[in-house]
Amino acid sequence: MRGKSTLDAVDRRAFMKRSVGTAGLVGAAGLAGCFGDEGTGSGEAPGADGEMVMTTSTQDTSAYTMSTVIANVVSQNSDEVSVQAQPSEGTNANIGRLSQDNSDIVYIQNWTASKIANEEEPFGNLDYTPVQTFHLYDLAWFLCSANDDWTTISDIGSGDRVSPTPSGSGTAEMLEYALGFATDEYERISIGYGSQGSAMSEGRLDAGAGTFINLSVEPSWVQQMKSTVDLRLLQFPDSVTSELEEDPAIIMSEVDTTEFDGYAYAPDTLNTPALAYNFVTRDDFDYDTLYTFLETLWANRDGLGDENALLARMEEGEFWVENGYDTLPFHPAAADFYKEQGVWNDDYDVAEQ
Repeated sequence: MRGKSTLDAVDRRAFMKRSVGTAGLVGAAGLAGCFGDEGTGSGEAPGADGEMVMTTSTQDTSAYTMSTVIANVVSQNSDEVSVQAQPSEGTNANIGRLSQDNSDIVYIQNWTASKIANEEEPFGNLDYTPVQTFHLYDLAWFLCSANDDWTTISDIGSGDRVSPTPSGSGTAEMLEYALGFATDEYERISIGYGSQGSAMSEGRLDAGAGTFINLSVEPSWVQQMKSTVDLRLLQFPDSVTSELEEDPAIIMSEVDTTEFDGYAYAPDTLNTPALAYNFVTRDDFDYDTLYTFLETLWANRDGLGDENALLARMEEGEFWVENGYDTLPFHPAAADFYKEQGVWNDDYDVAEQ
């Protein structure tokens, strides 16, 4: 069953085949009450004490590992800012954490960013504006299975158990929407990334989620799935791919799977949705703290790839503002910093503070 897209498209990006808005879907279950008008009420700008909590996704993801490196680099090289990386349920949950002052800088993706900009549920009553700070990576998301002979999304049928990323993840909404073009008869379950392989081997999961970081790198939890079961990458049928390419809510990417070994089945070119992940903070977050955070991380960027290979792209200054969202502005401190470094893109908007 095909869903409805209600948003305008944003800019095309180098790795993307289509521009993206978002779908008019209901927010993830369990987030009710996380987006109300709550705050510290102290009158002091969030982050003014120099203490920052950074959240990405669950503890078994590459994103969380990358965030711990970033937090440690800043904390160890600054006398003014201290950053603590914490796991979270995902991008939707991160916005709730900002609302409740439980996090200071969080990552989201363009799907969630567009929903926020259009005030779609569960983001209709935010008492602040999420604003961008820097780009982390791009992810091509796919569905995979250990079921014999499965090769396409259309093989998913009535009663099959599917986990299109855990509940609370904004990615789940996008994958569920894309799945709706091919099938709507599956049983939606929620299993953590690192538990999918064992769930497949025990017959508790028919199809789970996987990703390629920057369309070229397998995260460790995908490698773990391959080592646990005979993993098969599920292709979107050509007719469905054509529909998705025409839909402004989806960015379709092409991944050359011949670069990877060990799959029981993989098409040479995998057509699958992709998302761009950027860190955001509150529009009222302390200017000096964020500027110092970026300044410290920038000054130590040359060693990021040594700490975590997935962070190597951050050694390129232009990467920090790559694939920025047209739907959300940048924090003034971030915009000023990037202008001083000569990497700012004048097409982006800057929030008032």
